[in-house]
Amino acid sequence: MKITVFGAGYVGLVSGACLAEVGNHVLCVDIDTRKIQMLQKGELPIFEPGLKEMVRRNLDAGRLCFSTDIAVAVQHGTVQFIAVGTPPDEDGSADMQYVLAVARNIGKFMDDHKVVVNKSTVPVGTADKVHQVIAEALKLRASQASFAVVSNPEFLKEGAAVEDFMRPDRIIVGSDDEAALQLMRTLYAPFQRNHERLIATDVRSAELTKYAANAMLATRISFMNELANLAEQLGADIEMVRQGMGSDPRIGYDFLYPGCGYGGSCFPKDVKALIKTASVDAQMDLQVLKAVEAANDAQKHVLGKKIKNRFGDNLSGRHFAIWGLAFKPNTDDMREASSLVLIADLLTAGATVAVYDPVAMQEARRILGLGGAQGIAYAESPELALQGADALVIVTEWKEFRSPDFESMKKSLKTPLIVDGRNIYNPKMVREMGFEYLAIGR
Repeated sequence: MKITVFGAGYVGLVSGACLAEVGNHVLCVDIDTRKIQMLQKGELPIFEPGLKEMVRRNLDAGRLCFSTDIAVAVQHGTVQFIAVGTPPDEDGSADMQYVLAVARNIGKFMDDHKVVVNKSTVPVGTADKVHQVIAEALKLRASQASFAVVSNPEFLKEGAAVEDFMRPDRIIVGSDDEAALQLMRTLYAPFQRNHERLIATDVRSAELTKYAANAMLATRISFMNELANLAEQLGADIEMVRQGMGSDPRIGYDFLYPGCGYGGSCFPKDVKALIKTASVDAQMDLQVLKAVEAANDAQKHVLGKKIKNRFGDNLSGRHFAIWGLAFKPNTDDMREASSLVLIADLLTAGATVAVYDPVAMQEARRILGLGGAQGIAYAESPELALQGADALVIVTEWKEFRSPDFESMKKSLKTPLIVDGRNIYNPKMVREMGFEYLAIGR
């Protein structure tokens, strides 16, 4: 099948590569010339395990191509995926200008039947707007070309996106057009050979499902973070509480890990967008989600508060090692990352920092600047980050941080203090080794 993917970012690139992997001929188009030039050479603008190899393999096979030519892209695919960004607007709502711009271009250049698939995370009612924009563009051309609009939200976890696409838990397809639905069933058949995973819904239900799923996961995280803070004050251990809660099959163990707040490209943006959608389109006040957002905003300051409680509010002359900058392991994505809030809190209080992340150092330099006068030093290894630091602060739970050389760590630090924002160590063991250990809820 010939497929066009608009947007060669995170979702578009993963989707395009995986669809090519099963034999489709995929053309990914993006207006960012530099990004397309990189991809044409097999170089990736993002880090995602397994993706580079897949892109290069399908490039070499001729099943995956990249272009900036929108007209050619529209002509190429029977199925047109829209996978462009929907960044939060100033009021928290999703900015739809890029989605609607793609729709307008599809209507401008299409000559035969197209199935237009919204892959981007979009508010309820977007499919109607996309349909309207395409219809208006066709009317201006006096074109009789037919089309259908489908909602097919992505459920890709950064760091495991290739696996999630190739072996999905579920595939949500919202369509009011039976022929389009059957085409989507055919397209996704190679990814669900074991058993049927495609759930067919109406368009609006599919659009809401994506927001609802992310909002639910964000709620679990914020709830556990608040419980962890309470456990700390009451002298309980949140890890034991987690095990007791998770053993209830109605609750389960997933997403019950407390930490220093969620970030990334999805949860913060989607919670904001759902709150705004409810307010504007339904005149509803989603009180639970407002509390989730407020709790998460506060949680991102928890590590900074622990450090100030230990060293005082004035951190002038203090220096801290930070392990982990990405919002989660196995990605270089720092959007809404807890590390950014921590660094800002420490610098504002007068401290300096040495930072290290296995894959996000380039992204950190882009966001934070080159350091120096800013008080940020970039370490080439976790060990080098520790040199002369008053404490180690762990923000992202990368595997390589799980079993460090504690004796060497103690020698490098001015103070044997670990502030663990992800609870990756056993408190009893670390404390017996002579460390002061400040965790989340333990």
